[in-house]
Amino acid sequence: MKGRPVYSTEKGRICARCGWPAQDCRCSTSLAAEDPVPAKITARLFVQNAGPGKKVTVIDGLPRNSEFLAGLAKELKKSCGTGGKAGDDFVELQGDQRERLHDLFSRKGWKIRG
Repeated sequence: MKGRPVYSTEKGRICARCGWPAQDCRCSTSLAAEDPVPAKITARLFVQNAGPGKKVTVIDGLPRNSEFLAGLAKELKKSCGTGGKAGDDFVELQGDQRERLHDLFSRKGWKIRG
């Protein structure tokens, strides 16, 4: 049998992610505990090698808020005309985008290190 059980005759419905009974699920409480987005953001900006001849620009030190990070990643990808992704507390963009991002973040009033 692959995966976790989703129903037990003793416990009823079981969460497929954490394995606890659905009414006592642990993952739903951990997902709801996201950081609030501060008015003034201070982030770190740096370039990393992502493979032979490939570079990515990383914006690190952002609040752990998946909705905020997804929106920010979408906005940055569109303004830089490149691909990328949002992580737990960072956004990653393809290529060296530091100059564009410094201008963009300074217009937003963010403080950038790096």
